[in-house]
Amino acid sequence: MAIQRMDNVGIVVEDMDAAVAFFEELGMELEGRTEVKGPVADQCTGLDGVHCDIAMLRTPDGHSRLELSSYRTPKATADTPRNRPHNILGTHRVMFAVTDLEDTVTRLRPHGAEPLGRIARYEDSYLLCYVRGPEGIIVGLAEQLH
Repeated sequence: MAIQRMDNVGIVVEDMDAAVAFFEELGMELEGRTEVKGPVADQCTGLDGVHCDIAMLRTPDGHSRLELSSYRTPKATADTPRNRPHNILGTHRVMFAVTDLEDTVTRLRPHGAEPLGRIARYEDSYLLCYVRGPEGIIVGLAEQLH
């Protein structure tokens, strides 16, 4: 077998504190923060002079992780607008299962979250909503209906 599990999803951010606060409010737990630099960082990223801050967050069940990176050097670049639409090619969202969708959206608003549309009902199975979080990240929220 080629893989054992998906270890984490990495997202580059400018404002680490705001991004950590957003995902903690969502219910993720901060595992730790550290600095990464040196030859190994350069080799695996294909960049020269890497120096970045890392925050690792995990879901409450311990099975999924989100790695936030904030580059000191080389400076992070953006080749597309932050508020890109949902249908752009490439990674476009991270999805989380939540217990109370409306409450989650309400709690995330002070952290800059804005719904892309409205809360939608998929048959009798799910309530779904996409919000734009820190750095323009689209965060999907799904509440399973019983």
